[in-house]
Amino acid sequence: MIRPNGPDSLLILVPAYNEEGAIASVIRDVNASMPGVPILIADDCSSDATRSNAIAAGGRVLSLPHHLGLGGCVQAGYKMAHEAGFQYVIRVDGDGQHDPKYLPQIFDTLKKSGCQMVIGSRFLNGEGEHTTLMRGFGITFFRSVLRPILDHPVYDPTSGFVGVNRDALAVFSKSFPLEYPEIEALVVLQRRAFRFVEVPVVMRKRTTGRSSITKLKSFYYILHVLLGVFINVLKYEGRRKRR
Repeated sequence: MIRPNGPDSLLILVPAYNEEGAIASVIRDVNASMPGVPILIADDCSSDATRSNAIAAGGRVLSLPHHLGLGGCVQAGYKMAHEAGFQYVIRVDGDGQHDPKYLPQIFDTLKKSGCQMVIGSRFLNGEGEHTTLMRGFGITFFRSVLRPILDHPVYDPTSGFVGVNRDALAVFSKSFPLEYPEIEALVVLQRRAFRFVEVPVVMRKRTTGRSSITKLKSFYYILHVLLGVFINVLKYEGRRKRR
């Protein structure tokens, strides 16, 4: 098991599924930006060479016995980090789109802000580009949905370039949305009266593989996440009334 080192122990968590073409460069770039920080690759039962390429590049690999999807994969990594005693975890996706040069900024904000979550945001300064028209619509839609729920604007609610502290890690290691988790995770934080902050980042273009969210799945994504958001809100309101 990976062991934490010091009071500000940080783990870089990389969920990956069939990312054999990108995973080695992701590990190298993370090592260049955060030398000496342990990297855990949560391999979601890939059918390609993701695991072997990650090990060859120097990453530690948590091999899941079954394909759990993104949320389950991330939660497995959070659970391992929490049980090991890490104080902070920053998630970097295995497709290479998250630029590790922003890791020091996210980590520094986590430590100094007192917030439970720091989000690497493409749109905080209004300069990000939407990859597709449908994704742009989805992000704009969920900004509007989340604003009254969170009582705080969020500019990039679908970003997976996210850092969490020990408090959020304790929650997410026990309960984490299984599909498309980023938006629902914000609502879970709100239920706990936790805070988040966004920092500006620039995402890189995917160079290998392809996104799992197709045009057809985009419609399912919006409906699925919307349902999950309102279920979480109803749970929160129900518990508040019983107090």
